[in-house]
Amino acid sequence: MQKEQIAIITEFITMDKLLKFSGVADTGGQAFLMVEDGIIKLNGKLVTEKRKKVFPGDVVNIDNQIELTITKETI
Repeated sequence: MQKEQIAIITEFITMDKLLKFSGVADTGGQAFLMVEDGIIKLNGKLVTEKRKKVFPGDVVNIDNQIELTITKETI
């Protein structure tokens, strides 16, 4: 499994933006389809909201192949 840390400077990021920002999805539409296909988990729970808020400390799993750990970037 590929593991990455993604640092954000905001309080949270929405799932669709996270998938695009991390390079997992090329477009917002592709990110939405990934959620609809049921391959995205947030902290071990299936994500059904396309704009689910993701916070530092959260772990996103994509199709059991990619794991993104969200961190807070300090400015």
